[in-house]
Amino acid sequence: MSTAEMVSVTESLTGRFMQTAQSGRHVFTLDEPMDIGGNDAGPGPYDLLLMSLGACTSMTLRMYADSKKWPLQRVSVQLRHHKIHAEDCAQCDTKVDMVDEIIRDIQLIGDLSDEQRLRLLEIANKCPVHRTLMSEIRIQTQLLGV
Repeated sequence: MSTAEMVSVTESLTGRFMQTAQSGRHVFTLDEPMDIGGNDAGPGPYDLLLMSLGACTSMTLRMYADSKKWPLQRVSVQLRHHKIHAEDCAQCDTKVDMVDEIIRDIQLIGDLSDEQRLRLLEIANKCPVHRTLMSEIRIQTQLLGV
């Protein structure tokens, strides 16, 4: 997706939290789990965020391995998100309140050397979504007319 393309998210009005998200010709449903009042009709916002990071990681590793003609057969990425106390985070700048932590487990299938595996781990941290999440982000919000 180029930076000029628009992604839209609109309440579907078919459930308390159900949303219809559209990016170009792709349309899908987002929702919250039943235990917090949703219908569980689709992934939640954090699930979608994790999916984005996982997909970007896998795609970046694929592009790199292919460019090097390495024998990477398959990439699998599992992710989970939770909040931790800031004082428990040795790598975090802030020490107040809670911070978000994403655990990303990457499985590389193929006859790769130890050096290739370590290099691919370094490359995983350079995927564009990872870099965006680790950078300072500015979100400009404005109300549109009725």
